[in-house]
Amino acid sequence: MAARNSISPQIEPMKRYLIQFAHEHLDFRVQEIRSILSLIGCQGIMKEKDLSDGSPFMEVELSSETVAKALMQRTVLSKRLYELWGEGTSVYDINTQIKQLPKEILEPYTSENSSFRIVVETFNKKLSTLEKISRIEKLTEPDSIFYGPIKLNCPDYSFHLLEFYHFDGTSQPASEPSKVYFGRWIADGQRARIQQYHLQKRHFIANTSMDACLSMVMANLGQIKDSDFVFDPFVGSGSLLVACAHYGAYVAGTDIDFLLLHARAKPSRAKQKTRSRNESVRSNLQQYGFESRYIDVLVADASRHKMWREGSQFDAIVTDPPYGIRESAARIANVENAKVKSLENGAQRYPQKTQYQLGDIFRDLLNFAAQFLIKGGRLVYWLPIYKPDYQESNIPQHPCLEVESNCEQPLNSTISRRLITMVKTGEFKGPESHGEQKASIAVDHYQCETFRQKYFKATEMEANEKEKGGPPSSSNSYS
Repeated sequence: MAARNSISPQIEPMKRYLIQFAHEHLDFRVQEIRSILSLIGCQGIMKEKDLSDGSPFMEVELSSETVAKALMQRTVLSKRLYELWGEGTSVYDINTQIKQLPKEILEPYTSENSSFRIVVETFNKKLSTLEKISRIEKLTEPDSIFYGPIKLNCPDYSFHLLEFYHFDGTSQPASEPSKVYFGRWIADGQRARIQQYHLQKRHFIANTSMDACLSMVMANLGQIKDSDFVFDPFVGSGSLLVACAHYGAYVAGTDIDFLLLHARAKPSRAKQKTRSRNESVRSNLQQYGFESRYIDVLVADASRHKMWREGSQFDAIVTDPPYGIRESAARIANVENAKVKSLENGAQRYPQKTQYQLGDIFRDLLNFAAQFLIKGGRLVYWLPIYKPDYQESNIPQHPCLEVESNCEQPLNSTISRRLITMVKTGEFKGPESHGEQKASIAVDHYQCETFRQKYFKATEMEANEKEKGGPPSSSNSYS
């Protein structure tokens, strides 16, 4: 398979826009935008410092409104995007700036024939209806730039006044906004997709099914596009395959859990006693009309690479390996390494599975990606960490793969997981070549203690803190 082609960025005059992010998965927001812009082959200049004080608003320079709309057709962590007309610390600043805008910007949207509305939104503070009306009246006074009729429902153009109030979490929000923006609405993000693919509506789920939002974020970081071939070696209930199929990819996967893939495992939903026979990864794709994108799912051991035909095959590998908390991490046992049990009749019993150490999981995953990804293809995977022990040298490395992003999802005060995105930059050299390339971990995060041990140690520490009256930490499900 040929190397994955990237579209050369176009150099055009830049225009100012404003992204309004959802207030979740904060560490992922900029990386998602950057990945989507790279995917569509467009440049973007992001002012990341806008987010430094907790603001959900970030200015970005893009070449055109067409690019802006293409960006919002993919992002699930952004609520809306606006053409930025003014910014300051008060409505007075906004009024002054928009009156100075050139006619070529104003006239198409503020003429007598163009209906409009102004929406007031705040972050960290709630305004009364009268306070919002007062701000709108200041922007629409007789000498304003707006000449058309006000129309609250389905206007020709919608303008938004956005106010951010600084809040450090220890006192009341500031009485005056620290930043005020004004802009013309361009497009909404894809937040509605989160409800469309919500796990509560999903036909087939497992204990560790990835939620819809993070699944689509992973697909965006993997730059999944139409006709890609995407693989998940720890497929589970196929949540990641659903997200990738949404973007037009053909999908396949493997999992060692025979009972789960054949709907014989214990149900994950409350009050459900048995699984129905038609629960499967395929049925999930059928549910959303993606059956034509389904290749197959195999019961297989992800550590056994020799089962695959040699050569690059996948455009992306998107996966969430088991961490040994809610689902055990196992692989098929080798006879020479297995702990043999002697039966009463003298026969020997070899166990079918053995424990799969997390360090080995990630080395095998990177080796697999280096061998079977096309050049330019992406590997996106989760790395669970115990924060007090974490360091950058815990990230697995491979000579053929380059780390592009490393985003953290905190789960409580001491446990988090990091979403690692890697790009294949070099050709794989196997054992038949001089100098075989293998994955390595400079400092193995799980060498002294398994992640399961770290996890329950953190849980015990948290429980002790609560008994002493310390602040509670948030809790989350873990694989």
